[in-house]
Amino acid sequence: MAIYAHNIYEYIIMKYILVSLSLLFVTIGSNIASTQKPTTSVMMTTHGAATYYVKGEILGLGSVEMMVDTGSGYSTINEQTLSVLKQNGTAKYVKDLIGVLANGDKMRVKVYRLSAINIGEQCWLHDVDAAVFPGKTRQILGLSALRKTSPFMFSMEPPELILSNCKAKLDS
Repeated sequence: MAIYAHNIYEYIIMKYILVSLSLLFVTIGSNIASTQKPTTSVMMTTHGAATYYVKGEILGLGSVEMMVDTGSGYSTINEQTLSVLKQNGTAKYVKDLIGVLANGDKMRVKVYRLSAINIGEQCWLHDVDAAVFPGKTRQILGLSALRKTSPFMFSMEPPELILSNCKAKLDS
């Protein structure tokens, strides 16, 4: 079926409509194809405050407790953790970035790619970027890891993460 334009304005409008419809169908198709219900439930704990924690593991380090922070663009590790991971060959430098902290302060941090982390002892994720904070600060499970589990849900009652795209066992 041919569509003819009588002038340049009609042509531009028709082209805009066709491109828009094409993008709409691609978006709908990709959303339908990637729609997956979260299937892995990870219990969270609190320590008397409005913060939630999960048990986990960082390959090359061992067991850790991570604070869940959906407002943090990156997961974080501390310098002590980085030192161990570098010795074990499970962290590779990616870049420096200027991070904005919760209080608005800016801080230059290094970002390393961690070989693998395990959330709740049942959700292995590979190649997770983590910002490195000074000293012995707590490990944070941020969006750089949680994005890999999309779609995911954060529930306060009961306190749990419900994750997608998890691997129950560590692949080599």
